[in-house]
Amino acid sequence: MTDVVLAVDLGTTATKVVAVSRQAEVLTLTEHGYQLRTDRPGQAVHDPEQVLAVALRALAEAVTTCAARNARVVGLVLTGAMHTLLPLDAEDNPLGGSLSWADNRATAQAARLRASDQGTRLHRATGTPVHPFAPLPKLMWFAEQEPEFTRRVGHWVGLKDFVLHRLTGRLVTEHSNASGIGLMDIHRLAWHPDALAVAGITEDRLPELVAPTTVLALAAPVAAALGLPAGLPVVAGGGDGPLANLGVGAVLPGMAALSMGTSGALRVVRDHPGVDERGRTFCYAVGDGLWVVGGAVSNGGVVAQWAADTFGVPVADLLAEADRVPTGAGGLFALPYLLGERAPWWDPDPRAVLVGLRREQGRAQITRALIEGVGQQIALVLDAVRATGLDVRSVRATGGAFRSPVWAKVLAAALDQRLELAEDSEGSGVGAALLAWRALGELSSLRQAADLVVPTEVITPDAEAAAHLAKTRPLVERAYHALSDLAVHTG
Repeated sequence: MTDVVLAVDLGTTATKVVAVSRQAEVLTLTEHGYQLRTDRPGQAVHDPEQVLAVALRALAEAVTTCAARNARVVGLVLTGAMHTLLPLDAEDNPLGGSLSWADNRATAQAARLRASDQGTRLHRATGTPVHPFAPLPKLMWFAEQEPEFTRRVGHWVGLKDFVLHRLTGRLVTEHSNASGIGLMDIHRLAWHPDALAVAGITEDRLPELVAPTTVLALAAPVAAALGLPAGLPVVAGGGDGPLANLGVGAVLPGMAALSMGTSGALRVVRDHPGVDERGRTFCYAVGDGLWVVGGAVSNGGVVAQWAADTFGVPVADLLAEADRVPTGAGGLFALPYLLGERAPWWDPDPRAVLVGLRREQGRAQITRALIEGVGQQIALVLDAVRATGLDVRSVRATGGAFRSPVWAKVLAAALDQRLELAEDSEGSGVGAALLAWRALGELSSLRQAADLVVPTEVITPDAEAAAHLAKTRPLVERAYHALSDLAVHTG
């Protein structure tokens, strides 16, 4: 019989439950979707009760599958999308929807705070960039736009905190997700008084802070419904981004994790918190004294999908065409900001731009330029990470974009690093499970993840392509700043 941990990954559009062994092997995967509601401009919310029901359904199916495969469930652990915000009433029941990271209602509040010296200080203290995705500006929005509603809120929590509460009866949030709220002092692992004042709330309206490896107990009624023993260990877990580093084994010094799907992110693990002086990076807790420093970009594989939709061709065919275009896209240069941008600018307003477009250039060159623009943006994140004193020598990469060779080639060249492609598995779920195995005493250190997860392919950067992209990279920053008010003038 194989012992497994069930990792519950509460994503933006679906919940996945993976059964993971002590050796980081995925034995089963169960997935069910739900709706992200965007009924009003700028708003993106989940129904928390629906998310909970889907999570319980997926858990029950995973338990049944494990039993059929002679696997024994020895614990649960939670992870999920970061930067969520859910108001609860005095009895800790939802007062409304759970705001997703994609909810941009607080754009004005974020811009106002970001323009102030206090915004810079809070970014450095909390590790969370001042951007509409973060809960801090959203709390400012509620205080300003919905004061009566705000007074009715008993607790402000994350969506994962709510699910964990329903599983265990404990209302807690761990340092990993808390480091993405904008309210926790990452240097003291405590709520930050100045951030609370800006948000207009007090500490008693937030969950108790605990370590990601904190072990809680599965409540008896839930256990009976799932077919699990009451009191089964439930590990608090962490955010999907930080735990993705564990899931691909990128936890050793000099090793970065790169994920590239619709959006993308680059993160490096170190043993102390802090962001770069220019405020280009985030800093989120992993657990066990480890932190990730890095940045997320809003535009990843979405640029190729947009081009395919625009030109009316299958995205796989268009990517194959772009792969045949030489580096530099025939002199075409792109700022790929179809969805605004996060790192390193943390600016929701910039627009996508093509520079150097000529009549002879077509869909293949445009697509190539957009992909190279994404590569340059990720490389700027790497520059910011290096500014914190981290020396990156290898990159573990995962994500759906890498199914196309052009993405792997361009990213390897832009970073001028070999890409160690990890299997496109459930990185955050595997990482959460490894965190749980550590909490249960089966791993001596989270660094052991590097030995358990082995890359499936290595992509070496083309020297000429890397040199060209390095030479033109300063143009990205110059062009961004030169065009930074374009959104204002074009409305």
